[in-house]
Amino acid sequence: MRIAVITESFLPRVNGVTNSVCRVLEQFAERGHEALVIAAKPGPERYAGHEVASVGGFALPGYRSFVLGLPMARLVGKLREFRPDIIYLASPVSLGAAGATAARKLDIPCVAVFQTDIAGFARRYGLRGTDKVIWSWLRRIHSQADLTLVPSTATLKTLADHDFPRLALWRRGVDADRFRPRYRDERLRHEVAPNRETVVGYVGRLAPEKRVDLLANLSGLPGVRLLIVGDGPAEAKLRSALPNATFTGFLDGLELSRAYASLDVFIHTGANETFCQTVQEAMASGVPVVAPAAGGPLDLVTPGHTGLLYDPDSVSELRSAVMRLSTNRDLRSLYGLNARAEVEARTWNAVSDQLMGHLNAAIGGHSALTAGSEPATITTSIEANAAAGRLGKGAVAASGKGAPAVSGEAATAAKAGTGFETAA
Repeated sequence: MRIAVITESFLPRVNGVTNSVCRVLEQFAERGHEALVIAAKPGPERYAGHEVASVGGFALPGYRSFVLGLPMARLVGKLREFRPDIIYLASPVSLGAAGATAARKLDIPCVAVFQTDIAGFARRYGLRGTDKVIWSWLRRIHSQADLTLVPSTATLKTLADHDFPRLALWRRGVDADRFRPRYRDERLRHEVAPNRETVVGYVGRLAPEKRVDLLANLSGLPGVRLLIVGDGPAEAKLRSALPNATFTGFLDGLELSRAYASLDVFIHTGANETFCQTVQEAMASGVPVVAPAAGGPLDLVTPGHTGLLYDPDSVSELRSAVMRLSTNRDLRSLYGLNARAEVEARTWNAVSDQLMGHLNAAIGGHSALTAGSEPATITTSIEANAAAGRLGKGAVAASGKGAPAVSGEAATAAKAGTGFETAA
């Protein structure tokens, strides 16, 4: 298969979108598919054997590391030259919007991946009253795609409520070899907690939308030391607000694996996560999780089994959850073992099998439409969900117009806040 990947974020910028695109590209290469990556400058010339075409971009005010790609005048020509079987839009906003338009112009099947809560992001940066405009823009982009892949049931419900068409659930994988308990580093733990305190940690971008400043409310908890891994525009402010915390800056590779595994409790504070990959990485590291009862963590954390959820607007619940785990080593150990067991099968290889099922379903639905087929219903749920390893409720069916759509049963479930069957 030839796949054009148009992404709003790519290397050297590291975030959730970049990481998932890199893993997907690696999986495409392993399966013998050829991809063309189109992303904002600067960037590598190739990744995982695939060509990378860099285009101009601009950084968001106040967040220079977040760059949006500008639509490329030669985009249509580049796609014509590559002749993709399908276009994959990763978290489309600006460059992705041009990609969706090009897909329609060239009559190429297109799958869009919804991965960033742009409206929530804007609110955290003080852009009030923008929700209606942002959701209208995003709906316009995704309405041009044959299928929109969504990472969590909470996000699925949100998009269904905003009348996004043709939705399907596709979660992210985790590298259970890279993130595992054996990387626990006692020397690092001694540096952070010299008196054998409980090490509570956050891993991720240090930015307003992540609400890492909430960790200041944990000050005064007995026997707790904070470890903060990551960088971002809020770092200086957070260092001032958390003077007793240990800040490592950005970590990658083995250093990141050691940091995760050396925690006693992982804590996430962002309330606008469409998935939250760091939660999965902490779980793979055998660490219990404390996270907001909102967005992606609702699918990932089983309260009382792998961690604890708290009301995202309740500081007292946050403190209580951390205190409960910090004072009970046996409970932490049990939750950590459960967490590791729960995510071990969620490999990138497994979720990429699901992705290929969705891509083939989108191509099949689009081809039927192009050929002028006029059956009452074009069903792509069997092949898509068989490849995805999912059965029953949440089956993706195609509309009478030939493009995949959320089945009536799945849409009802989404509106009610219930989820699709867990893929792995």
